[in-house]
Amino acid sequence: MSIAKDIKDLLYKYIKVESISFSPKERLVEDFLLEYFRGIPYFAKHPELYGTYDIKDDPLGRKVCFGMVRGRGSKAVVLIHHSDVVGIEDFKLLKEYAFSPDELGEKLLEIKDSLPADAQADLESGDWLFGRGGCDMKGGGSIQWSLLKQYSELDDFEGNVIVVAVPDEENMSAGMRAAVRLLAELKDKYDLDYQMMINSEPQQRKSAAEGIFSEGTVGKIMPFVYVRGYLSHAGKVFEGFNPVNLMSEIVRRTELNMDFTDVVGDECSPPPTWLYLKDSKTVYDVSMPLSMAGCLSVLTLKQTPMTVIDRVKNICSESFDAVLKDMHESYDRFKSAARPVAQELPWQTKVESFMELYNEASTLHGDSFREAYDRQLEQITESIHKGELNIIESNFKLIDMIFEYIDDLSPRVIYGLIPPYYPSASNCFFEGIGDRANISEVLNDFTMKEFGQTYTREFFYTGICDLSFSGISDSKEVTDTLKESMPLFGKYYDIPFDALEKISMPVINIGPWGKDFHKLTERVNKVDLYERTPKILDHAIRLLLKK
Repeated sequence: MSIAKDIKDLLYKYIKVESISFSPKERLVEDFLLEYFRGIPYFAKHPELYGTYDIKDDPLGRKVCFGMVRGRGSKAVVLIHHSDVVGIEDFKLLKEYAFSPDELGEKLLEIKDSLPADAQADLESGDWLFGRGGCDMKGGGSIQWSLLKQYSELDDFEGNVIVVAVPDEENMSAGMRAAVRLLAELKDKYDLDYQMMINSEPQQRKSAAEGIFSEGTVGKIMPFVYVRGYLSHAGKVFEGFNPVNLMSEIVRRTELNMDFTDVVGDECSPPPTWLYLKDSKTVYDVSMPLSMAGCLSVLTLKQTPMTVIDRVKNICSESFDAVLKDMHESYDRFKSAARPVAQELPWQTKVESFMELYNEASTLHGDSFREAYDRQLEQITESIHKGELNIIESNFKLIDMIFEYIDDLSPRVIYGLIPPYYPSASNCFFEGIGDRANISEVLNDFTMKEFGQTYTREFFYTGICDLSFSGISDSKEVTDTLKESMPLFGKYYDIPFDALEKISMPVINIGPWGKDFHKLTERVNKVDLYERTPKILDHAIRLLLKK
């Protein structure tokens, strides 16, 4: 049986498992893959080399799935992919076909005129496989499992190959954070020398004849800003402080701000954008809102959480100064036409970190505050696990609770971080990896000879992926920053930094050509899926494992 048939047979079954992210159905993958392993003679003979690994304190009880083929020597290559998929809300009347590629293709042909021109052309060509998860990323996963099965049938295999399927990549990467612990344990148990972590996320080509190898991935940091105002009736605007005014200035100064952008060589991270913004009002009245809060996404190539936090702090201070200046100018004009209560506005710039706010409440109220805070944190964590609160709302609920123990009612800005945090990773920062630093060039020579296609190298995959958890070098600084700035760190959210340092290895993404991730027209190129990518991935693995 050719590997192309293996991949197709497995993929169609893998897609049928409706493992929508952060839902109970994600666990269906576990039974599916365990049954798959049981049908392979090698794993029936070596049951200790496959199985599941618990995600600690996971509210859904999800597990990481893994399989390992052992050969000669200690060298090992780790292949990772995520087994969860995004939802199918955008499929509308085609929901029942979302996980059936052939049937979905037929139904899409019936409405082809409503599709974008590019998707319509690909559909009519027959060269693309449509369906939720086929592209992102069960196609890449099926290639990895099929290669592992092929290696298990060899009598003489050099090195070791581990395939890991993780849940929750589309959400908080709980699966990959658990997989780090698994890989650290396997490293110790079998005395493995990890050569490289290979992901198979789909690549988005710029042209049909030019593929992409990504030797790293962007990081992601989510700063939050909470603005506490001072209540007043809308008819007495100068007696209060509207947090919407200040937050608007902060948003304006941060949205698409290129000062947050990293540049490495000829690669550049996108500027930040706000993902959430909301005031505290729940009903209509004629008062200003008491507070307003939001968070923004900052993608990084080399910045640390500390540098991003410092930049946010400075912008908050500058924004506060600017808003106060405008308010004073407006008040001076108002005083010339009216009889105000006070001659001067009392407000002053006040910007603090989350920990500074916490320490203020702790100093004022001691154990009574700390005990109440711990109770609130327990309740919030339980509510997140039950799906009653999302992680962003939980963060701001904690801050609201702290303000109940703050005596100073003057306006202020509180800043910090919200989970998840993704470290950036790139081989261009990795020292002492020898020939592995040139793997993209070597693989490009192979693709030119084998397929007549060029593959360009990029040092950062911009889609955010689990390669972020392939290693870390500055864990102490990062840990200290997260403890100081992230209210939910250590309780609801954590990163196993010790294990991450232990497994540290270079990375590459070798995946099939895909388009329209997360959309109705999500699709993967069949030739790339069944022929090119398996050969490239196999060639890379054998290069890395040879003596």
